[in-house]
Amino acid sequence: MADYHFVYKDVEGASTQWDDIQRRLGNLPPKPEPFKPAPFAPKVDADEQPKSKEWLDEREPEELEELEDDLDDDRFLEQYRKMRLAELREAAKAARFGSMVPITGSDFVREVSQAPSDIWVVVFLYKDGIPECGLLQNCLEELTTRYPATKFVKMISTDCIPNYPDRNVPTILVYNNSAVKGTYVGLQKFGGKRCTPESVALALCQSDPVLNDGHGGSNSSRDNVIEGVRRKFIEKVVAQHEEREEEDSD
Repeated sequence: MADYHFVYKDVEGASTQWDDIQRRLGNLPPKPEPFKPAPFAPKVDADEQPKSKEWLDEREPEELEELEDDLDDDRFLEQYRKMRLAELREAAKAARFGSMVPITGSDFVREVSQAPSDIWVVVFLYKDGIPECGLLQNCLEELTTRYPATKFVKMISTDCIPNYPDRNVPTILVYNNSAVKGTYVGLQKFGGKRCTPESVALALCQSDPVLNDGHGGSNSSRDNVIEGVRRKFIEKVVAQHEEREEEDSD
């Protein structure tokens, strides 16, 4: 007759009195903790979460475009979404340029003549080795960062105009809507060899809103330039005063 052994298994985590005694004597390992499943937490769907002003601030323009239908029921958030989208678009427009790009004669039509009608283009004609060209270029390079919605390009004078006399450089040509709006030969209109970025800016905006920082609109360009000149002048006076005080203290 076969030898049958019956092994009794109690409820998981339960223990017999005999097992408890054996564990106290060290004959059995400690009783394992009963299994407890992790508490249930439903998955959070980000699309179903309530939207807030802070949440909208973190969205990219493409995401804000897609949210139009989702925010129709919340007038405040929909209005804020539109305002935020307009701010991002304006910032992108302002950051369109911001530096002076070298071009050649073959680039002129594409980069200058065919520029969008709402863009003013400042063309700097120069020759290497002429001190006046270097002086004016330094002024223009500073203006490119202040007015990133205006396009600045530079090219060697004879690449733009064959046989252009070196005595006429530096020269600035101002274009808008495929037409020349201004021509500045030499440094005379900018204050001569004492020209500064501020004097160049004022001369360029004398009759047309050439310089644009991308925030004030083209109609207020001259007002922005004048305010910028005033602010820079004050900053320079303060800096010079502080330098003199430091020299006197030494």
